[in-house]
Amino acid sequence: MSVAADVLVGVVAALHLYFLVLEMFLWDTPTGHRTFGLEPEFAAASKTLAANQGLYNGFLAAGLVWGLVADLTDVKLFFLGCVIIAGGYGAATVSSRILLVQALPALVAFLLVLFTS
Repeated sequence: MSVAADVLVGVVAALHLYFLVLEMFLWDTPTGHRTFGLEPEFAAASKTLAANQGLYNGFLAAGLVWGLVADLTDVKLFFLGCVIIAGGYGAATVSSRILLVQALPALVAFLLVLFTS
């Protein structure tokens, strides 16, 4: 079961790397506009803010990868907890979809790591 936990931690890390790419590099492109439902004018005006947000997603991914590579349960749990909190905040302030895309996978991974360690 710990293999399943680590696979899910890896999926959450990969999702956050994808978010990094979307927010840092694709925000002001047709892909970014479609993904986030943005008007081109808003995307252009908020490009720097989105890049900053993408960088933070990269830090979350890096922490999760660190936890996987070093096999550190506490590090995995810490960064998964950060993702859960960020996903909950995003769901409350931006879109409830964030709860499903970001927080739920992290919560399932958190529980698997916690109960298989």
